[in-house]
Amino acid sequence: MKSAEAQHVFRALADPTRRAIFEELVRKGERTVHALTANAGVSQPAVSKHLTVLKRAKLVGNRREGRENHYCARPEALAPAAAWMKDFGAFWNERFDRLEAVLEGMEK
Repeated sequence: MKSAEAQHVFRALADPTRRAIFEELVRKGERTVHALTANAGVSQPAVSKHLTVLKRAKLVGNRREGRENHYCARPEALAPAAAWMKDFGAFWNERFDRLEAVLEGMEK
């Protein structure tokens, strides 16, 4: 289950434009689609599509105020990806420790 959640996060952040949008929301706080479009280098419809992907991955939330949507980052949604990387890192650390022990044994 957690690896599936991590997969959604990784897929959402695989696109450089989506990463930039997410990073802007993390750094600058809540933004409107229009504010995000000004810095994204893509059209407003493209930013909206990217935000939809980020919302599906639960990386952003939104609230409606009048006619505008205000988006905010939800960095806690990175937890499944961070947990996956931690587990995977432990796996490789164990393998490297074994390799080191084998190599030390060969030197004797």
